Amino acid sequence: MDASGIDFSVIAPPAYLEDFVAQEPARVHHVAAQRVLSDETYRAFFAREAERGAEIIVDNGLFDLGYALPAENLVEAARAVSAREIILPDVMQDGAATLKASEQAARDIRELSGDAFRLCAVLHAADDEEWLRTYDALVTSDYVGAIALPASRQPDPDKQLCRTRWLATAYLKDRGLVDDPIVYRLLGLGRTGHLELIEQREHEWISSVDGAAPVILGAMGIALLPEGPYEKPPTPRIENLGAIPDDRFDLIRQNIAVVRAAAGSTVTIAEEHE
Repeated sequence: MDASGIDFSVIAPPAYLEDFVAQEPARVHHVAAQRVLSDETYRAFFAREAERGAEIIVDNGLFDLGYALPAENLVEAARAVSAREIILPDVMQDGAATLKASEQAARDIRELSGDAFRLCAVLHAADDEEWLRTYDALVTSDYVGAIALPASRQPDPDKQLCRTRWLATAYLKDRGLVDDPIVYRLLGLGRTGHLELIEQREHEWISSVDGAAPVILGAMGIALLPEGPYEKPPTPRIENLGAIPDDRFDLIRQNIAVVRAAAGSTVTIAEEHE
């Protein structure tokens, strides 16, 4: 396993990037394309993180906006922050639609930028048969350089690969289906939060995970416990979090440290830099 474990990219409101998101050493950041294009402070922060050596991954906007930005906007955002990777458009729980959207976007991005960016496809499916078929299509394609596995949000008594991420990664490993040239990422913290990462860090081929939960929960006064249990009440979206009281900052930083420890990462929050 890499000594850094799984890199955790903290998602926080733009006003708190220096407080919670800056990394020492700078490793991996998942970045919202729409915010890069609309927020000068946000854009400048991640451009600086790229200069410090961080790998910047530009997300397509689907989770926040309900739709993915077009290729020209994704390329513009990626160039603005010296990104190395773009997450391709995806369709929740629909493998065929995700493949179609990803293939079209990949063609469009390459027409605009050649091979300037690694392209990351998100593995969605309605059932396990579709999950396996979609995975095979992605790893055998000529455009996928990374694959992202979305978080498991709801209980899954049927133990499906398409619904329970830690079962999916174990399946790929046990059957020798991990493709060495491909970068594997986790998107978001799921229903077991940081506790999942204790299992996932056994897979040295998983590169990164992102999440807002330690910031949101800390702002609400809720501590993440290293050994669990993980209980997440209804929470606001990160863009609706509002001002965070100063007296919650230490708790948020503690929550971030708990997630990084679970992921086996030694990255810390950087002190504010010029």
